[in-house]
Amino acid sequence: MSEKRKDLLLSIGASLVCIVIGLLVGFIILCCINSENAVDGFSRIIKGGFFLKPKGIGSEITQAAPLIMTGLSVAFAFKTGLFNIGAAGQYTIGVFGALYSAIVLQLPWYVCLLVAMISGAIWGAVPGIFKAYFNVNEVITSIMFNWIGLFLVNELLYTGFGGVLYDQKTTRTKKLTSAAPQSVIPDLGLNKIFKTSSTTIAIFIAILIAIIIYILLNKTTFGFELKACGFNKEAARYAGINEKRNIVLSMAIAGALAGIGAGLYFLSGASEWNPQVATALPAIGFNGIPVALLAMSNPIGVVFSAIFVAHISVGGAYLPTKFYQPEIADLIVAVIIYLCAFVALFKGVAINFFAKKKSGKEGK
Repeated sequence: MSEKRKDLLLSIGASLVCIVIGLLVGFIILCCINSENAVDGFSRIIKGGFFLKPKGIGSEITQAAPLIMTGLSVAFAFKTGLFNIGAAGQYTIGVFGALYSAIVLQLPWYVCLLVAMISGAIWGAVPGIFKAYFNVNEVITSIMFNWIGLFLVNELLYTGFGGVLYDQKTTRTKKLTSAAPQSVIPDLGLNKIFKTSSTTIAIFIAILIAIIIYILLNKTTFGFELKACGFNKEAARYAGINEKRNIVLSMAIAGALAGIGAGLYFLSGASEWNPQVATALPAIGFNGIPVALLAMSNPIGVVFSAIFVAHISVGGAYLPTKFYQPEIADLIVAVIIYLCAFVALFKGVAINFFAKKKSGKEGK
């Protein structure tokens, strides 16, 4: 077995260990809260969308699509040596780009998705510029721009443009199905299959983009240059690579991916934005961090880890509220995130175990 394949298998095994421990901790917490219903509650979390199929599965698919994109956003930055904690803000700006181009400009869905992508890219490029030309840590600028983006979007959606985006009756942005039906992403019969109103081809678009990002990072010269800057900026500069340009491009691409995630979710008609109560950043932007960590920043792995996180989150929504809060699912994900920091430790233990086993056989 090649070293690369062995390392991949060890990484997958370490991630599975994190998942199992996280689930066990979740079960213990359920037992502490209400032991009589712990088994039922845990089975609902494990079943996820399958607990209420086919509608639950459709809901899981709808949530997984944007989660794949925010996970890719964080993972892409990780691969290039940057920490994009600004995916939530880039996602929020993408929401505005998608809804404005749909409701006000009445553009088709694929153009709206492109606008959402460009909006997120612009917002992501700003921390990249500060990092590349002023050596300002991208974590600090990303956090600042998260909140700037949130309140800017709230203001624009609520009072901007004469309130044309805002529905006074629902206190949310206008429903796309009635205000801009041409901007809704096609479902190709998925809504009928899953008995939902927001299960579209968004999941297939997200998976396709993940494959493209994998090819970009691993099979192209451009991807090699981006990763080289991440590994060693000085060495990359010595090799003739423009590290400043690549830092800006890395953050812009990361922002574009988060913006696409917003477009995939809101252009599917899954929800409307409520600027009056949206005083917290979208959780889906921050959930991209555990998705990327769990996948070891592998774009293909991001698809599976995003589906898993969506699966657990949907399962948490089906917990009996008389005994438990749905946020228990978030707690399980949080434990898994924490354990991801020990993945290297788990891999080290496994490597030592196999090494001792091999030396024992050779000794005999």
